[in-house]
Amino acid sequence: MNWAKFSDSTRLELVKIGNTIYSCGAHVRLRPKTKADAFDLMLDGRTAIIESIEQDYENDLHIAVTIDNDPIKDQGVGRFVAYRFFFAPEEVEPI
Repeated sequence: MNWAKFSDSTRLELVKIGNTIYSCGAHVRLRPKTKADAFDLMLDGRTAIIESIEQDYENDLHIAVTIDNDPIKDQGVGRFVAYRFFFAPEEVEPI
């Protein structure tokens, strides 16, 4: 079995969903839909910057963001684990 396909993702510079265009570097407001954990509650309504847009092997889109006013957000820009947060496109609003 080719296990590499399960860890590969495609990075996109921008994506258009309906009338909304998402692009790296754009400012967004976070609106998590699931409220599955404490982070969903803490990040709801916060603003962030799109650091990457990734499409997985099932063609699902994931928007990786760093949170505005986070004193260590530079770690997220470096793509370090736990400093970027991933959201579905319907969970972010362009500002």
